Amino acid sequence: MSEIVKNRSELVFLYDIKDANPNGDPMDENKPRIDEETERNIVTDVRLKRTIRDYLYMFKEKEIFVREIEYEPGKIQDAKMRAKDFDNDPDKILEKCTDVRLFGGTIPITITKKDKTGKEKESGSSITLTGPVQFRMGRSLHRVEIKHIKGTGAFASQAEREQKTFRDEYILPYSLISFYGVVNENAAKTTRLTEEDAEDLIDGIWNGTKNLITRSKFGQMPRFLLRVIYNEENYHIGDLDKKIKLISNKDDKEIRNISDVKLDITELVKTLERKKDKIKAVQLEVNNDVIFLINNVEVKGEDLLNKLSGEITVEKLNLED
Repeated sequence: MSEIVKNRSELVFLYDIKDANPNGDPMDENKPRIDEETERNIVTDVRLKRTIRDYLYMFKEKEIFVREIEYEPGKIQDAKMRAKDFDNDPDKILEKCTDVRLFGGTIPITITKKDKTGKEKESGSSITLTGPVQFRMGRSLHRVEIKHIKGTGAFASQAEREQKTFRDEYILPYSLISFYGVVNENAAKTTRLTEEDAEDLIDGIWNGTKNLITRSKFGQMPRFLLRVIYNEENYHIGDLDKKIKLISNKDDKEIRNISDVKLDITELVKTLERKKDKIKAVQLEVNNDVIFLINNVEVKGEDLLNKLSGEITVEKLNLED
């Protein structure tokens, strides 16, 4: 049995998407979410957690509490029914469900008791667990522009009509998105988050993103994943994602590929070097197509590990083929 997570860690994850919709807003024609003030693309933490959950369930055969289960044709379990799958026992849910150990959740518990007449009566309560793993909303490192595409469907608009239906969709030509997260060792004690779970989390972030092959998400590519594990109790640097800057000769809205940009990580490297006495380990995975800048010197993704090793001790996560 893997031991409970004892050290806090910070996560920075960058991925990009081309000619697709990374996270549609159902309240706005499913358009990509945009911060209108900054024109940056937004992706909710819920979307990233869904990616991780689906990968762990489908690819690693881990039990997941929050997933769609059809109990009758066309009918999906609600949370109360799902809890009954585990006999309304929070201990069983924590033991079996990786996503609850990672992200916490509100678990409804139904208790059946007999009243004075002997008739069974159900009463409900709930248990709220704070997840050790928390992400901020993801944001693109540059301004984006939504494109509207109109097309035809495969079927006629009505029976016996020849005219096909029309469809509208909204995409982003390109978006390079940054997520920031923290793994809280204190909450890990409550949900029993293990080191093995943390490894599954890292795998799910990288390979879940890469394997999310749906029509609206096809083309997502993980580019950079950093995990900084601390040796000091109740400590983390904070805002490590803000220490990465996108550099490009093109206007933000003209960017179409990872080759159009460079990622300046000078401030990030200096910060980690300055705080190295508080750091237990730095873990890293990069995509080879990314060009980084450190003190104005270009470093290709595959060479970054060796370059950083002279400044700080870095372990490769071995997620990239």
